[in-house]
This record gives sequence, C-alpha cells and structure tokens, in this order.
Amino acid sequence: MTISIGQELESDFHNPLGLLSDCHRRIERFLSCLITISEEAHGGELNDTLRQQLETALRYFREAAPKHTFDEEESLFPRLKARKDYESEAIFTLLDRLHVDHTEADKQHRRVDELGCKWRAEKRLSPDDAGQLLELLRALGTTYERHIAVEENEVFPLAGRVLGLYELETIGQEMAARRGLVIQK
Repeated sequence: MTISIGQELESDFHNPLGLLSDCHRRIERFLSCLITISEEAHGGELNDTLRQQLETALRYFREAAPKHTFDEEESLFPRLKARKDYESEAIFTLLDRLHVDHTEADKQHRRVDELGCKWRAEKRLSPDDAGQLLELLRALGTTYERHIAVEENEVFPLAGRVLGLYELETIGQEMAARRGLVIQK
C-alpha cells in the first residue's frame, strides 16, 4: 500500500467541498495503513518499506490532517452557523459533535505520534505500547467512520445548498492559504 502525501487531488480549491471529501479518503487510507502495520508487526522491528509507510502516515496526521480540521472548524462550520435559516440551524448540534470529535481525535493522534516516533527510534515497542497504539488506531477508525459519514451525508450537502458561490470560493481560498498556496480565479 503505497500512499504519499501531496499526491494528485481529485478536486481542487475551486471545489472546497470535494477537496474536503478527498481529504477524508486520505485520512481513511493513512489510518488503514497504520492499523495494518500495527496489526501485522505487533510492535516488532519494521522492514524499510513498513518503516517508511509508518513515517509517511505519521507525518500526514501530524502536518496535513490538522489543516483539514482547520478547514472545517475555521472556514466551513462558522459559515454554516452564521446562516439564519431553519435547515442550517438544524445542523448546529451536529457541528458541535463534530467539533468534539476533532478535539478528541487530535488528542489521540498526538499519542499515536508519540508511540509511532518511539517505535521508529527504538525499533520496537513494548507489548503494552503496541497494544495501546492498536487500540488508539482502532478507536480513531470507529470515530472517523461515523464522523466522515455525518460530514459527507449531512454537512457537505447542506453547505452545497445554502452557501453561495462567493462563500465557497472564499472557503477554497482560505484552504489554499493554509497550505501556503494562492489560487487563481
């Protein structure tokens, strides 16, 4: 399973909702990679390929995934909360729950990163650490499965209906800026 950070995108910043969905696919792939490595290696010494995959996945969750969270928390969610129509107000509770998911996932990812870095540095994990790592990754998998379904089946379709073209363009520009990019109109 070769996955790289920065691989070609299916959507671009002109389609920020599509880009957010693309990011969900990367989250799922990188998390699946970490789970597979953890299940197969049980904290044991990794060959070069698995070590590189571990490093790439950890780096993705350390560097790229937080930008996705900011895209939602700082660009998309506030615009939905600013809407004053019934359809948007009905989703406020979901947005609050998604915020809690983001906060909890961030804590879990920090611990996963600590354990993953320890694994790389020491070449092995104790059985307790290996078990904790796998437990954290599986919990993240459960959280993401539910979280992504809510966003893609409820939040993103709503955003596509209630946000205007200018708001969506602005979200795309903010997303690009978080990555040090400027998009052409």
